[in-house]
Amino acid sequence: MITHKNISLFFIFLLLLLLLLNLYTAINLLWFIGIILIWIGLNAFGSARISSNYHIKAFCHNPSETEKKIALTFDDGPSVFTLEVLDLLKKYNAKATFFCIGKNVEKHPEIVKKIIAEGHLVGNHSYNHSKFFDFYNAAKIREEIQKTDEILEKFTSKKINFFRPPYGVTTPSIRRALKKTGHKVIGWNIRSLDGGTKDLNLIFNRIIKRVSPGGIVLLHDTGLHSVLVLEQFLQFLQQNKYEVISVEELLNLKAYGIERG
Repeated sequence: MITHKNISLFFIFLLLLLLLLNLYTAINLLWFIGIILIWIGLNAFGSARISSNYHIKAFCHNPSETEKKIALTFDDGPSVFTLEVLDLLKKYNAKATFFCIGKNVEKHPEIVKKIIAEGHLVGNHSYNHSKFFDFYNAAKIREEIQKTDEILEKFTSKKINFFRPPYGVTTPSIRRALKKTGHKVIGWNIRSLDGGTKDLNLIFNRIIKRVSPGGIVLLHDTGLHSVLVLEQFLQFLQQNKYEVISVEELLNLKAYGIERG
């Protein structure tokens, strides 16, 4: 497996080798610059792609699942649109996992209660979902995660085990923070891109092309366009005999830990 550690060791070795060769023959500076740029590029790619496991092990699907089972996840809520999402999930007898932003939970506590009461799971998606989250140091990241845990655990009464980093970006600082908090990182392998476009046909077609047993779908519960696509998608899954189950069941991982208090 290609990880941040072994890639870094490899490029450090290359740089040291070039420095050693430079003692005996002049090495063009462009070689050093080229290696450093490639190193930076690989780090950027690995950090941005959650399924790469570059910094952190992320659970993005269940490759051993052969039955038509799939998991739905929703990011960035709760919001007023979460209520419409819940109505659709109930209509189609589907279970989902909601990765909640802490400050939004504080705004909509009744919606979180409804999510849990209707048998869905909640996970941690940071407190602020800042655009600069991946630039935070480990202490700041840990603070955000723990703050959101404390808010969510008022509803679950159990420790939150699932975390999804904002934008799916992982870094060494996030890895160090999670080593302390003990969360499992939940990714996806079917990305709808409904956070970046409102084109219903584009979103829907993108999802259905990637559907396969054991998949995890990333949607958002923060806009009407996502609700409209969700209904189309649930109809598609029903017509194609797919069962929508929780991430917990799909991955055989516990969403919650020991009960608090």
